[in-house]
Amino acid sequence: MLPFYALVAVFLLFKILGLAGLSYFEGWHTSLQAAVAAMLLLTASAHWGTRRRDLIRMVPPFFPRPDRIVTATGLLELAGAVGIMIPAVSKAASIGLAMLLVAMFPANVRAAKEKLTIGGRPVPKLFPRTVLQFVFLAAVLLAG
Repeated sequence: MLPFYALVAVFLLFKILGLAGLSYFEGWHTSLQAAVAAMLLLTASAHWGTRRRDLIRMVPPFFPRPDRIVTATGLLELAGAVGIMIPAVSKAASIGLAMLLVAMFPANVRAAKEKLTIGGRPVPKLFPRTVLQFVFLAAVLLAG
């Protein structure tokens, strides 16, 4: 849920900055791009921090080298955070991020079904997690 809260909070922060006169954030699009980038930086940080083991445990067992998968997805999230902010590549970044979210969803399904934790907190149940996934998909696609 923390990535969702970050997405909403950062979006609102930049919208307020836009309303306060920071012209770059006057529209919703750049605020959403910044919010998606912030959310991705937050989620990517878990790929190397204390939550890394939790993420590795989420990877379905039929995938080889879950540690490398977690590293690769973290790097892709970092690249997506940068790419979504660059006008020339933001559309491609948003499509790539959408594909990444779809590819990572089986790990979220496994975590929900097996009642795994991330950082000692239980992951959301499958239905709320699925709804969140659609929100994240919409956000990255609209940001592009």
